[in-house]
Amino acid sequence: MDVTFGVWALTVAVLCALVAVDFLVGRTPHDVSLREAGVWTGVWIALAVAFGAGLLVVSGGGPAGEFFAGYITEKSLSVDNLFVFVLIMAKFSVPSPYQQRVLMVGVLVALVLRTVFIAAGAAIIATFSWVFYLFGAFLIWTAWKLVQDARKGHGEGHGGNHEEYEENKLLKAVERRFGVADRYHGTRLWVEQGGKRVMTPMLVVMLAIGSTDVLFALDSIPAIYGLTEEPYIVFTANAFALMGLRQLYFLIGGLLKRLVHLSYGLSVILGFIGVKLVLHALHESGVHVPEIGIPFSLGFIVLVLAVTTLTSLRASKRRAEGTS
Repeated sequence: MDVTFGVWALTVAVLCALVAVDFLVGRTPHDVSLREAGVWTGVWIALAVAFGAGLLVVSGGGPAGEFFAGYITEKSLSVDNLFVFVLIMAKFSVPSPYQQRVLMVGVLVALVLRTVFIAAGAAIIATFSWVFYLFGAFLIWTAWKLVQDARKGHGEGHGGNHEEYEENKLLKAVERRFGVADRYHGTRLWVEQGGKRVMTPMLVVMLAIGSTDVLFALDSIPAIYGLTEEPYIVFTANAFALMGLRQLYFLIGGLLKRLVHLSYGLSVILGFIGVKLVLHALHESGVHVPEIGIPFSLGFIVLVLAVTTLTSLRASKRRAEGTS
């Protein structure tokens, strides 16, 4: 796929315009209604589908299939992000009107970080083809770790894993260095307190979400490079998956606790992509092994997510009936 500098520039400009619109919509702190969250979630999904359809018309089924497979994978991994975001919001008792501002900054940080990782990944792949072995092994290990963590949570997936968010050492060091105000001051990030300029809890929350975005990017970038080696598709799939994440948070906030098998579903997807990467690396090394095509990958990912959602909802329903 030959993507010119002009296409890259136009794509980035359009995405920046969409981010600006998103910022303007949420610039005034307010409680986000289900209707508002649902409408905007639908808008962002429709834009992603329209972009994929445009790729189909301009570049054919191959790039379009890679985009949709990457988009669905990244979107499902982004839902995984929401579990941690919920815990961070609870940990710092973020007032509901300010939560959308925190999420907006978190999404922007994630976009920047993933752009850096995508560029680094493209450069590494172009120079060292054997990196696919590392990516594949890392995803298989991540899949196994997800299963182990889910089992430790007594089979409840993320609902059993993440009982409470723990601040990392870097965040604690920043808090000690600059100090933290005793309460929120609207959306302000710094205030004067006791004659000293200190951070507000709002800034601490934003830093917490930003630091967790780094960890999530470590999983998502190798995963999507297992579906496509085209940086343009990797970038756009990540961008469209992250945009609208803020509205999705408010739309499915209550549903998140019911997705008790999500860890298992994600582990299957990451393990599948890891095997796909290893097979691709072997094929590139001259070993005659079968490769997994994009149509099969797309169908497999959709099927796993559908089965995971159905089994999660059934398990949640049985649990609710058992406790009633």
